[in-house]
Amino acid sequence: MKLRIEKRKDLPFYMNILVPVVSIIFSLLVMGIILLIFFQRSGMSWGQAFSETLSAYGEMFSWPFGNVYGIYQTLLKMVPLAFVGLGLSFAYRMKIWNIGGEGQLYMGAFAATWGALFLFNGIENKFLMITLILLMGAAFGALWAAIPAFMKAFAKTDEIVVTLMLNYVAIFWVDYLVYGPWKDPKGYNFPLTAEYPESAKLPTMFNGEVHVGIIMVIVLAVILQYVYSRTSWGFNSAIAGDNQKAAKYAGINIGFYTIVALLVSGAIGGMGGAVQMMGIQHRLQHGFSPGYGYTAIIIAWLAKLNPLAILLVSFLFGGLLVGNEQLQMFYRLPLALIYIFQGLVLFSLMGGEAIFNYRIRFVKERAVEE
Repeated sequence: MKLRIEKRKDLPFYMNILVPVVSIIFSLLVMGIILLIFFQRSGMSWGQAFSETLSAYGEMFSWPFGNVYGIYQTLLKMVPLAFVGLGLSFAYRMKIWNIGGEGQLYMGAFAATWGALFLFNGIENKFLMITLILLMGAAFGALWAAIPAFMKAFAKTDEIVVTLMLNYVAIFWVDYLVYGPWKDPKGYNFPLTAEYPESAKLPTMFNGEVHVGIIMVIVLAVILQYVYSRTSWGFNSAIAGDNQKAAKYAGINIGFYTIVALLVSGAIGGMGGAVQMMGIQHRLQHGFSPGYGYTAIIIAWLAKLNPLAILLVSFLFGGLLVGNEQLQMFYRLPLALIYIFQGLVLFSLMGGEAIFNYRIRFVKERAVEE
């Protein structure tokens, strides 16, 4: 008998929805067991720990999705997640594994701060200022993605390693600035820059609770949906991602498409960093991102790289981040448990994809005739 792993053919459409849902439910169950053990080890009985776990889960979902203020906070968390997730989807369609969303987000934030505080500081026209800062963020995000893009296109290097390592370079570059030359002398020795001028702050809605970045990211998702489904780029990039040999026979320049895919991916991530600075932070500071770029990887895959689905999944994950903050505040859970949950979702998704898309068969070996 011989063991063979085969790809399933003609999977029903509903499996595309069922796999992510089952993955999230499974990760929630495992996370519930971890919370149960955590509460029990803190001195509670098993009954009390079980009750506390149910209470924690109730708080985690009721606060971000069950009241107006929580929904506003969820929308604010959604914006950077959706920007980076949309950017990653542009590269992932070609099977180019950009793991550098976090670094591109940071470089966009750096560029936005450079523009707001130094290059364009005298501009009082709000529309002009915001436009210039958005372009700065997109340009530096694209510039950061250009390094792995050209290395992959011309030197055949692994983009996973290069983009991942560049994340740390971008983070430490921002830390150098906020702890050093850009540190606000009036900031009580905190690692942050001076506040942006009023012209560099995004307009708000709903009594100032939500900024217009939410509209920007929705418009961007609609544009990308059109590009993927209605343009030659969407068709050709899908072919190049599925079968590079077929793409070459069809006359598609793989090197050019690789470079453009990573540049656009980085530009969208950098734009997300600029929007985050202008909409929420209003100054560059240490650790402004709790890992948005890494969480966006999970979001892009859960959404099957569909731009409109990325908006929905980003909203759900934004709610989870808000709910997790509540758990830290009221249940004193360590931050590491939040990262454990994100990892559980990712591995559950990967496992679910493998289980539903492949099957194991035992095949009898034929006798070899002499």
